Amino acid sequence: MSLATFAFTLLIFGISNSWAQQAKTTINLVLADVISIDPGSASNDGSVDFHYDNVNDYNSEKTTTIPNSLVITFTKPFDLKVKANGENFEFGSNLIPVNVLIIKRNESSQITGTSVPIVLSTQDQVLIRGADRGSRLTLDLDYTIPQAKSSSSDILGKPAGTYTQKVTYTATAL
Repeated sequence: MSLATFAFTLLIFGISNSWAQQAKTTINLVLADVISIDPGSASNDGSVDFHYDNVNDYNSEKTTTIPNSLVITFTKPFDLKVKANGENFEFGSNLIPVNVLIIKRNESSQITGTSVPIVLSTQDQVLIRGADRGSRLTLDLDYTIPQAKSSSSDILGKPAGTYTQKVTYTATAL
């Protein structure tokens, strides 16, 4: 390569490099802890109904599975607690104790963690301990009234009607 070609090459690359400009920017991902029980969750103003229409109903266990009972988004591992808002299911002045009901996670749920069935009470009880974080995780719940309760004086002999009590679910960060 001749000296003239070499100089011309340097001139071309030097000029094009001197016309180049650069700018650098910083991209920030500003994260906040999020906990959300989706308003579309079945438990959000939903209901779970148990019908006792005949002798077989009172002499058997009844389980109602509610898909998508809770749909939770949480950025940290969490516990899920449950409690009744009162001591009894109520129909006017007629009462059935809330401890006739057992709540447990159904195996079809996406939410992980340690789970044990709980007998409903007015005390916060951990339904799921150490659930992993995630987005729009579904929790399917089984609500069960055992035969021992449906055929006991807790339910037998009560006036016909709809007995009601609210249940509250609370997700808290670990």
